[in-house]
Amino acid sequence: MATRFADVERIRALSGQPLVPIVEVDGRVVHDSWSIACHLEDSYPDAPSLFGGAAGRGAARLVNVWSDMTVMPPLRRVLAADFIWCLDPGDRAYFRRSREQQFGTTLEAADAERPRWLATFLDATAPLERTLSEQPYLAGAAPAYVDYIVFSVFQHARVGSPRDVLADAADRPCLRAWRARMVALHGGLGDRFAGYPAARSGPDGRG
Repeated sequence: MATRFADVERIRALSGQPLVPIVEVDGRVVHDSWSIACHLEDSYPDAPSLFGGAAGRGAARLVNVWSDMTVMPPLRRVLAADFIWCLDPGDRAYFRRSREQQFGTTLEAADAERPRWLATFLDATAPLERTLSEQPYLAGAAPAYVDYIVFSVFQHARVGSPRDVLADAADRPCLRAWRARMVALHGGLGDRFAGYPAARSGPDGRG
């Protein structure tokens, strides 16, 4: 089933800004994944730590910024032509217009350059493969928030496109194995999502 963009005005009324995610915890509205994680860490000190202490939080912040600035930009170009079909038909015109303005080209032209952007994305994952060749999770012996930061990138790709970004990455066996472990966590929570739409049609999809 297609995903509908959130009600922007409702989000703005709740949090004073237009972006998701947002949560309301004990009467306080918090937005942005990193801010939410920090709020939960600070508000529930007796719960298992997301970061493993102050040093872990600092290291996770670096990974969060690296993910946003280095990994996600090429991945957005890799996924865009497929991702539009995951959206409600009423949202596709906005998605196309905003992404084509951002990319400086059409979604179709961006898709034609997918191999180049996919190579850039995979180059950015080299540190992950090296790390995971020495330990099962990015945080070490067990997953922590730093793993979920990076997994969110791969989950975005899994949900947003039928084309596996690691399908031809023979030199990323440890990364593929880590991704499978992350999907299987919490009773296979990573696989509980709507499948990629088989039918691709609707206004401004141009497919």
